[in-house]
Amino acid sequence: MTQGKFITFEGGEGAGKSTQLKRLVARLEAAGHKVVATREPGGSAGAEIIRAIVLKGQADRWSPVTETLLMYAARRDHIERLVRPALAEGAWVVCDRFADSTRAYQGAAGGADPGLIAELEVHILEETIPDLTLIFDLPVAEGLERAFARAGAEMRFESKGQAFHERLREGFLSIAGAEPGRCAVIDAVGSFKEVEDRVWAVVQDRLAVRG
Repeated sequence: MTQGKFITFEGGEGAGKSTQLKRLVARLEAAGHKVVATREPGGSAGAEIIRAIVLKGQADRWSPVTETLLMYAARRDHIERLVRPALAEGAWVVCDRFADSTRAYQGAAGGADPGLIAELEVHILEETIPDLTLIFDLPVAEGLERAFARAGAEMRFESKGQAFHERLREGFLSIAGAEPGRCAVIDAVGSFKEVEDRVWAVVQDRLAVRG
């Protein structure tokens, strides 16, 4: 059986990833692919338990290093129980956040040692690397305005302040610049349809999708 493709969505708060993920899943399914949509932290029963304690509470509830370890504990369970089995069955896995979020949130914005994060990637991800990572880019002020407009229970990271989110944006753009073969920056400014069309154009070009 042919191995499936692994697509990850990344970006700062309010960039519209979740909306665009649903739209891409629908287009991939219309093109004849079996698709599994998932998210991080979360996506498996164990990882969802960790999500509940990482994303809620005060901004300083966890240090960046503790956050990194919690994110990677959740990620390993997610990989073992959902991502790898789905890919092995030939499904396309589309994930709202993955390892680049740890690099950007806990590393570039939070100050956790990049060496620690890199070591965790080696041992936890192993061969599970995205075929394509879409990084949604939006001015920080606009993203935070969107995020607070939809405010819910999981607002720890939104509340970390403007400077944190500026570092976060730069972190994601740095990742995209360092790995252009895997990453594509998506301009997240515009209507849902305009952004959807930008996403679809990149997916068709990079992964030879028809439809």
